[in-house]
Amino acid sequence: MREQLLSIGYDRWVLPALLLIPLAGAFLIWAVGWVSDDDGSIEQARSARWIALIALLAEFVVSAGLWWSFDPANAGWQERFQMPWIPQWGATVSMGIDGISLFMVLLTTLLMPLAVLGSWTSVRTKVRHYYALLLVLTTGMLGVFVALDLLFFYVMWEVMLVPMYFIIGVWGGERRIYASVKFFIYTMVGSLLMLVGILYLWNAAPQHTFDYDALLHVRVAATPALALFGAFFLAFAIKVPMFPFHTWLPDAHVEAPTAGSVILAGIMLKMGTYGFLRFALPFFPTAAYTPMVRNTVLALAVIGILYGALVAMVQPDFKKVVAYSSVSHLGFVMLGIFALTVNSVQGALMVMINHGISTGALFFLVGMVYERRHSRLIDAYGGIARVMPMFAAFLTLVALSSIGLPGTNGFIGEFLVLVGSFETHPFLATISATGVIFAAAYLLWALQRILFNALDKPENAKLRDLNWREVTVMGTLTVMILWLGLYPAPVLRRTQGSVEQFVHQVENGMMQVPGRGRRR
Repeated sequence: MREQLLSIGYDRWVLPALLLIPLAGAFLIWAVGWVSDDDGSIEQARSARWIALIALLAEFVVSAGLWWSFDPANAGWQERFQMPWIPQWGATVSMGIDGISLFMVLLTTLLMPLAVLGSWTSVRTKVRHYYALLLVLTTGMLGVFVALDLLFFYVMWEVMLVPMYFIIGVWGGERRIYASVKFFIYTMVGSLLMLVGILYLWNAAPQHTFDYDALLHVRVAATPALALFGAFFLAFAIKVPMFPFHTWLPDAHVEAPTAGSVILAGIMLKMGTYGFLRFALPFFPTAAYTPMVRNTVLALAVIGILYGALVAMVQPDFKKVVAYSSVSHLGFVMLGIFALTVNSVQGALMVMINHGISTGALFFLVGMVYERRHSRLIDAYGGIARVMPMFAAFLTLVALSSIGLPGTNGFIGEFLVLVGSFETHPFLATISATGVIFAAAYLLWALQRILFNALDKPENAKLRDLNWREVTVMGTLTVMILWLGLYPAPVLRRTQGSVEQFVHQVENGMMQVPGRGRRR
């Protein structure tokens, strides 16, 4: 299969195609509205839905070839694409993937068509604009994961911010303006500091370039390296979000429409942890792994694991339960990254993938029942497993995967993080393991109150079970949950080389004498 893909030049055109297909879909949606006088008509809305779905399904099909074309034995960049952009600044449109970015791309292209299906009946106003923004957002997110030029990366980072701001602010809940502005301001503050760091590296580069590989070899003394790491750290920690930079997340999740919550949890939070893996740690290992910085980040990661779980336990709103669970799960990712063993980093990457699938599925389920009942409060339900058996089955399985039950996708990632972290920080790994217990407490308690208590509210007795469209969404995610839980070897094999190179690269950088810079 790999030879067949390479024979048609797949490796030369796949990445730019992934960025252009959603833009073409967005343009087509705009063109349909432009040629029609009846703006906002049912026909336009139907056309917009189908154009977005077809474009994103095509996107998924094109990206699926990456699974076969990717060479696990090659830890370097693959599917490289480069073209001039702003030559006088040394900026290019440079793209490539490795075993880390490969699965962020595949996760994005999997969830986006499901997000369209999940919005099929819930979005009824400004439908064309909504689906056009989803398509532009897809381009921005994929651009972040494949960029190998820091200016191009920064542009894509900002491109994906704008559509999500409008998706929350226009189609969100009652406090949507507050949530969207908070999300935008938090992200922009971190982004601007990161831009300062990027410009510093560009100025320090002998050729004044934004090329990723060239900037890895730039010498940075200990003091400015610490400040630069701080700039990148803040941008990525807000996006993760790490405790105590997490306060924008519950508001954004609760007020966003269903697809917005799925994309935030499933994809956009991973941009923060991806940023640490791709940029912050490889560029500034001497700063990131000084004892003070490393211990502080590890402590914040463990606090996030426990804090997110404990706060989730007392939330009356099921969507907030899921939102705070993300703070806890992403704490495991940060613990794995900064423990810096092959097992822990590979486990962190698996948690990133599995959290996107399981938490995305939870938000889909919350949205499905909200459409029927128009309430997210746990106490508004009770015993609905009697009238919605398919919903109950999916919710139970997804909750168990989020807890980390063996045999589901959630287990392998958290297990590897804890095993790898125990090698270097046994005390912190032991404390973090209690987060799994708390996860079982808040999710199983919520399941009991929603599904298995008495069916004592008459309005719940008339709820419809899932339809074919909703079963398609949840069935797809269920297949992923079981596959990654029962047979994760193909994913681990494709990530291992890149993870080993990352750990080796950072460890070599840590060996440099502080104050004398580094060279790789």
